[in-house]
Amino acid sequence: MPKRNRIEIINDILSSISSKGKIKPTHLMYKSNLSHTLMKSYLEELIEKNMVEEKKVEHKKHEHSYFIITEKGIKFMEKFKQMKEFEETFGL
Repeated sequence: MPKRNRIEIINDILSSISSKGKIKPTHLMYKSNLSHTLMKSYLEELIEKNMVEEKKVEHKKHEHSYFIITEKGIKFMEKFKQMKEFEETFGL
């Protein structure tokens, strides 16, 4: 499998969140095939750029967090798809 670039990794993270509606950090790590450290740094950037939101919920004295995609994140995925289609059209 070819190595993914930064934009492809971001799209994979957003797609993983989008496909589940909301996702716990561990599930996201496995679905996007990233180490915990890498996933954490990408998520921090995506949260900072308002493409992903972290939600925290209390459950039996424990706090759990999960991630949801924002409208901006959905727009990114749409543009990424268009870019991929453009590349394929011209054989790039």
